[in-house]
Amino acid sequence: MDAPTLKRPPIAARKPHPVTRHGDMITDDYDWLRDADWRAVMRDPSKLTAGIRAHLEAENAYTASIMDTTRDLRAELVAEMRGRIAEDDASVPQPDGPFEYYSRFETGAEYPIYARRLRGAEAGEQVLVHGPREAEGRSYYRVVGLSHSPDHKYAAVAIDPDGSEECELRVREIDGGRVLPDLIRRANGDTVWANDGVTLFYTLLDDEHRPNRVYRHRLGDDPADDVLVYEEKDNGFFVGIDKSEGNKFIFVNAHSHSNTSEIWLIDADAPDEAPRLFSARETGHEYDLGHVGDLFFIRTNEGGAKDFKIMQAPVADFARANWREVVAHKPGRLIRYMSVFRDYLVRMERENALPSIVVRILADGSEKTLAFDEEAYELGISRGYEFATDILRISYASMTTPERIYDVDLRTDARTLRKEQRIPSGHDPANYVTRRLWATSHDGVKVPITLLHRKGLVLDGASPMLLYGYGAYGASMPASFGANRLSLVDRGFVYAIAHIRGGSELGQDWYESGKLEHKTNTFKDFIACAEHLIGLGYTSKGRIVAEGRSAGGMLVGAVANMRPDLFRGIIAGVPFVDVLNTICDASLPLTPPEWVEWGNPIEDADTYFRMKAYCPYTNVTAQSYPHIFAIAGLTDPRVTYWEPAKWVAKLRALKTDQRLLMLHTVMEAGHGGASGRFARLEEVALSHAFAIMASGLPD
Repeated sequence: MDAPTLKRPPIAARKPHPVTRHGDMITDDYDWLRDADWRAVMRDPSKLTAGIRAHLEAENAYTASIMDTTRDLRAELVAEMRGRIAEDDASVPQPDGPFEYYSRFETGAEYPIYARRLRGAEAGEQVLVHGPREAEGRSYYRVVGLSHSPDHKYAAVAIDPDGSEECELRVREIDGGRVLPDLIRRANGDTVWANDGVTLFYTLLDDEHRPNRVYRHRLGDDPADDVLVYEEKDNGFFVGIDKSEGNKFIFVNAHSHSNTSEIWLIDADAPDEAPRLFSARETGHEYDLGHVGDLFFIRTNEGGAKDFKIMQAPVADFARANWREVVAHKPGRLIRYMSVFRDYLVRMERENALPSIVVRILADGSEKTLAFDEEAYELGISRGYEFATDILRISYASMTTPERIYDVDLRTDARTLRKEQRIPSGHDPANYVTRRLWATSHDGVKVPITLLHRKGLVLDGASPMLLYGYGAYGASMPASFGANRLSLVDRGFVYAIAHIRGGSELGQDWYESGKLEHKTNTFKDFIACAEHLIGLGYTSKGRIVAEGRSAGGMLVGAVANMRPDLFRGIIAGVPFVDVLNTICDASLPLTPPEWVEWGNPIEDADTYFRMKAYCPYTNVTAQSYPHIFAIAGLTDPRVTYWEPAKWVAKLRALKTDQRLLMLHTVMEAGHGGASGRFARLEEVALSHAFAIMASGLPD
């Protein structure tokens, strides 16, 4: 692959926009890249102001010209990655009464078909949603929500048509496929059926793109007459809806960002009744519910149980005084979630950065743990539809092992392999090595790293590395299988995941020590992981490509400012790099709910200056930077397109090196990029090609 011929990049006009906060004035030269009518642009990209569109398209053209030398490589990468996809893939059917529900792909199709058949049958398929047919002529298409009614007559389907995450919700008759005239716009995809089979609960987005209202719709009624069941007045809270496993209750869940929750109950057999409050919100108290018989089970951090405990309360009187402990709190062992069945309470835990599944038999309180023996791996629970069952469906994968789905008989512990991820082009786990390592951060804290490389790697520092990180919102980065990353590993890369603070791999303290006033621990942990891997010889200084998406994009933007010498390249996907301006703007979709994660710089000067000190955009300076590739989505409501656009413009004006700096804006997609499974490969190939190209370029 030849080095690219550097062409003249687009230079954004500087239009000084001074802003004073807490007596501190910052001049933002590129604020003009934010469209004044950005809400309309998210719903209709054609409304983007002409001057802004011209700049983004010029950036795209520049990126395309630089990446033209990788055209053959990208075609090769796409072919490799597509060769690892079972094009006729299908999910394991989930039984529900007389039917079993599943999704499947037709060979060559971008989108799945959602269908059902009689339980245990091999024929007689009924299609609920035909993705390939419905996506024809669309540049974007995604099924966000799909739920069938308890009597199996109807399916509620929520479609995102443009990547803005504003859905169109419609109901279809399953027999015959007729689409009912009931059309609900600006839904966010959450739907729950009442037990009568004709009453549907759903959530709507407000003007700031926040799900804040729950409505009740009766089939055949005009949606304009739907009944408002719940409205959240606090713009720091989002609203979701769910149904208890035994279908007795509908849960309306108001929650702030990983901080506080409140649940209201609706009797699923009496959907017209007003919701009842389960436990009033208290700042810092998080809980969720399960229901079996005459008991509620409560996963809660009440009473200082940071990593959560499980309690129970009688349905007849669930006042806080009647809560009784079932599973005690253990510091460092995070109870991530629970699922209840008629005879079992199942919980997913994470301790020492490894997951486990614990099954509690309700009749006698005995417990058993489902064990696995790889050094690092990921587990999942598929809840399914059935409540009175002894079968638990789980998934298992590691960095070397493709996903396997098992049905576990909870009476006998027998495991039945129901599906193993097929890699049509071939994959031998014995050719790869996965390791769990621990780096020492700036304050002596040990930080876990999971890595993957080809067997026989020589630890002489010569290998390029892709180091991935996130570190926010308590999200744990799974040590799971990723077929696409093999295209890098097979070319000599070491692929590593830094499980840095801000996630919850080591419990709630791990999360809390990477947020608010402790946020810089996230960045310093990532740097420590890079230095540790260099010290062990897995790579060398200046040979690492750092990658992060969304809040992980903020991470790699921050470390590019702090330690540009460590990194060869930066891949910043939909990067949250303009954090100070965004979190100071309460009109943006996610800002008020984000204050519990970052702090409120509008009200608090200390928070403002703390955020100013690490904000990637604010801290771009006249220095040498790694090769940088930024990716944006024009209709992205989570990280707005102008954040990476402004960041790249400022970098281009100030950086002192001649390394690559590129911005690629997907003009017809949002936060998740392309919606089709093969179209998505083109985007992955672009990032992979950048990593390969950057690793091979001379300084």
